[in-house]
Amino acid sequence: MPTLPERIARLSVADADVRRSYALDATAALAPPPDDFTVVRARDLDDVVAVLEHAQATGTPVVPQGARTSRSGGAIASPGCIVLNVEALDSIHEVNALEGYAVVGPGVVNADLKRAAASAGLFYGPDPASWETCTIGGNIATNAGGLCCVKYGVTSDWVKALQVVLPGGEVMHTGHRTAKGVAGYDLTGLFVGSEGTLGVVTEAVVRLEPAPDPALTALAVFDSLDAAIAGIVALRSDPHRPCLLEVIDRTSVRAIQSFGDYGFPDDCAAVLLVQSDRPGHVSEDVSRYAALLESAGATEVAVADDAQESDALLAGRRVMSTAFEAMGGRLAEDVCVPIGRLGEFVRGIEAIAARRSVLIPVSGHAGDGNLHPSIVYAHGDPDSLARAWEAFDDLIRLGLSLGGTITGEHGVGSVKVPWLGLELGEAELERQRRLRRVFDPLGIMNPGKVFPAGS
Repeated sequence: MPTLPERIARLSVADADVRRSYALDATAALAPPPDDFTVVRARDLDDVVAVLEHAQATGTPVVPQGARTSRSGGAIASPGCIVLNVEALDSIHEVNALEGYAVVGPGVVNADLKRAAASAGLFYGPDPASWETCTIGGNIATNAGGLCCVKYGVTSDWVKALQVVLPGGEVMHTGHRTAKGVAGYDLTGLFVGSEGTLGVVTEAVVRLEPAPDPALTALAVFDSLDAAIAGIVALRSDPHRPCLLEVIDRTSVRAIQSFGDYGFPDDCAAVLLVQSDRPGHVSEDVSRYAALLESAGATEVAVADDAQESDALLAGRRVMSTAFEAMGGRLAEDVCVPIGRLGEFVRGIEAIAARRSVLIPVSGHAGDGNLHPSIVYAHGDPDSLARAWEAFDDLIRLGLSLGGTITGEHGVGSVKVPWLGLELGEAELERQRRLRRVFDPLGIMNPGKVFPAGS
């Protein structure tokens, strides 16, 4: 790697153990990280500019990085790279209640932005499960969604404008702060979901809305998958859509109950969690949702009376990822399919699990068809890991066959690079590669993510 300029050298991490901690994200089952990389912790815009000037001049790869909560290998170090961490760019510069936006750095934690908005009587919608740790920069990179997508959409629905540093150090601005604006191409939309392959986001203007009422939760238990799917369809058809609609299958329920007693019956086929936050109508809505679920075939429905009961009903969902990790290693999927084909997808997953002799708990965002099957494998068992990857391939192909997409919110990262062409086709892949080269002609931005390294 070329000698670093003095400014960048001062920002680099010297301690080897600390440096190694920046090499990986939350993804499991990947190859060991390289040894030859540098970690630079930027403090401000000028630091990011200095790194990208140096990188372009020397042809050094750059891996932009935030809190490293990626489940797709999107923030892992590559050989000879500079890992450019922007967690310290964590200022909330402005919350503008009149215009309905906030101006934030990429290192701002999602939950902190929500709390800042709430203090002004406002609301920021994207709600990833990792909201207490993931950062806005990472959410923008992957176009993150979360538990409330059924009503509030994904990150791209909330980003109005961006400040981005391009390879070579040029600072670029996209979008607008006004309520409307159609001048030029939508380059903001291009950068949201680009996974660090075009530039480094250093500031974002995000939309805020008037705060909804505190949500209440209903939990429904089903003894058949068909009944649970009927419940999902009924709730999707309601004129006042829920703000949360989650499904937890039998295997996931048993994993949660093995981790701790969260009140789920371990002999059920599925559990649905649903919430309303509609101002002035929360209790009315959840009562109606409960009736719809009972009509669909729920064997038991519990309705929260207050926020504390709501949190208790959701507690099992919130510990689910930790419960899965206690079962062994896992490959986390996030295939998204049409709502009407959720039943086929879940049954197909069950068949894959049986065929590959792997355990696949299924849960996720039933309200928008974005499920998160977790393919469990035994640590230190190559055969178990090989079967898990075979199941991973099967799952992706199943989702595509049902009219779905290979990733709903985690991103392609490095994990799903081999499968992107299955969805896009070669002509579209090449078009996107050419578009990337407009912003990054040397291919130094996050190499090996989204597209194969060198493409």
